[in-house]
Amino acid sequence: MFEDERDDKIYNLIITNGIDKNREYAQFTEKLFSKVDFKWKESISGAYKTAGKEFYKKVDRIILLAGLYNDNKELFEDLLEAGEKYEIPMVLIRPYGLEEVPEKLEEKATTIVGWNANCIIDSIKDAPEIM
Repeated sequence: MFEDERDDKIYNLIITNGIDKNREYAQFTEKLFSKVDFKWKESISGAYKTAGKEFYKKVDRIILLAGLYNDNKELFEDLLEAGEKYEIPMVLIRPYGLEEVPEKLEEKATTIVGWNANCIIDSIKDAPEIM
C-alpha cells in the first residue's frame, strides 16, 4: 500500500475490553485519539465467538491488550481463534511498563508493541497481512 493510501485508510479495529482493573482500554484508546492523523473505528460484537464471516471480513486488526488477559481469557481465546480463522493481523500491546506478555499471546500475535502512541499507530499500519 502506498504511504498516502495508508494515511487515508480508516482502520476497523477490535480492541480487547472486559474486566479492566487498570483502565488499560481507556488509556489505549486515549493514545489512538491523541494521534489526530490516524483514522480508526471500533467493531464491537456481543459474542465474538459467533460473530461470523460477515462481521470479521470488515475488521482490519485485532488489538490484544495483554494486561487484560488474565481476567478475560475466554474473550482472548475467541479473538485469537477468529484472528487465525479469518486471517486478521493481531497487534499485541504489552502491559504498561512491562516487557513480558503471556506466551500464548506472543506466539499468535502478528506484532508486539509497547505503550508509545507513535509505535502503536505504526504497528497497526504495518502489521503484516496474514497469508
